Amino acid sequence: MTDAADAVHDGQPTVEHAALAAEQLATDPDEPLGLTSEATTTQPVAVPVPPSAAGEHPEYAVGAAFAGGLVLALLLKRLAR
Repeated sequence: MTDAADAVHDGQPTVEHAALAAEQLATDPDEPLGLTSEATTTQPVAVPVPPSAAGEHPEYAVGAAFAGGLVLALLLKRLAR
């Protein structure tokens, strides 16, 4: 296992960062969290979410519900025997 001094900082939060942030938040919730300057200067990137198939074609969801109901009915019919 490597020491913290030997680790390369790639800008990603670590378990230690989370523990320190939770500790700071518990002591003073109004103070901004002590993040690295790199983390505070970068803006979050908005990632567009592609539309789902059910959003474009709601008939797919209706068909899937129908098929699921049919399978459930056949299963219950078999269990009733």
